[in-house]
Amino acid sequence: MIKNVLKALSAFCFMTVLGVHASMPKSQIWIAKESKAGFVVKPITGSDAYHNQPLLTRQGLFYTKELKSESGAQTDLFFYNFANDKHSNITNTPVSEYSPTIYPHDDGVSAIVVEPSGEQKLWFYPNDKSVQPSRIFDHIEPVGYHVWGKNRDVMMFILGTPHTLQFTDINGHLPKLIAKDIGRSLAYNRTADVYSFTYTENNTHWFATYSEQLQSVKKHFVLPSKVRDYTWLDDETIAYAVGNRVFTRNFSAPKNVVLWKDLKDYCSANITRLSYNYKALAFVCSE
Repeated sequence: MIKNVLKALSAFCFMTVLGVHASMPKSQIWIAKESKAGFVVKPITGSDAYHNQPLLTRQGLFYTKELKSESGAQTDLFFYNFANDKHSNITNTPVSEYSPTIYPHDDGVSAIVVEPSGEQKLWFYPNDKSVQPSRIFDHIEPVGYHVWGKNRDVMMFILGTPHTLQFTDINGHLPKLIAKDIGRSLAYNRTADVYSFTYTENNTHWFATYSEQLQSVKKHFVLPSKVRDYTWLDDETIAYAVGNRVFTRNFSAPKNVVLWKDLKDYCSANITRLSYNYKALAFVCSE
């Protein structure tokens, strides 16, 4: 019984980290693109349910969506295709999936799955539907978020008290602890060959990077305390939102905070997630 209680608590903590509770908050995904006509902004999803965790690619947008049934609510992974303006459920399973991420070692995406047991593990979902999804790591959990680096490396947000940043590879070697009390947003800068993340130290909220080659963490600048998500715009610049405005910081002038986009005309509440790629910005407006 104690084991079941711990699993239930773990699942609750995971949903809390994702901003998802028994009643998932409504959120809407928008995409903004630079064009000859200017900065064009349009909604990609409705605002009647939980739509979150956007991942922009050249072909379209992966995201997480809440689905409701008589047995309750869960989340599946969806893909919005730019070419035909259609949404498709790419997982369509009885369990909840989160955090779609391009899987670099095969054709498909990796995701966090809340398994029937309540354990949260990393899975692979192939684009080829004749191939069954498979668990990537049997022994590493509870995983909240993840990002792939070069070669066969992966960085993971592991739920706990506190939440920790842990590094391993596709072979599943015992994860190495990198940092504690971290934020949910993980990314990999291929040019600099560093992982980026946020973490809190002595009540100060830092944007930091980890270099596996140097085996070290570097603090770059302090972020506003409420910022939990960011996206890379290029190899030197990140963007993050405060309320419904998006700001940028450049590594060459980290103290210079620049207002990049004021999106109050599209989001009257808070922008909670960002994904930038191919000169387009996907953002989540949450109530």
